[in-house]
Amino acid sequence: MRDLTSSLWIKMKGGLFLVLALLCGTLLFLLNPTLKVAVLLILTVWAFCRFYYFAFYVIEHYVDPSYRFTGLFSFAGYLFRRLPQAATEGDSPRENPTRRC
Repeated sequence: MRDLTSSLWIKMKGGLFLVLALLCGTLLFLLNPTLKVAVLLILTVWAFCRFYYFAFYVIEHYVDPSYRFTGLFSFAGYLFRRLPQAATEGDSPRENPTRRC
């Protein structure tokens, strides 16, 4: 499969993701329209967005600039390969003040 390179189609794809998210969120809320459900849905979306930012921006720019992720499965594989090393190398920011999180 080829990479998507057309800026028009990239924007269309983003717009379709937005429509899908709004539709699914609205349908979930309509199943049980309470303030509690609305707040939990908003917090869920926010937390997943922050995780995505962490997985692709923070790791690449602050933790390991040499690694480029291709997706969430790539990120999971990276984490599982790095966990045993990080425990033995002293990879925490406290022990290495030049690393930023």
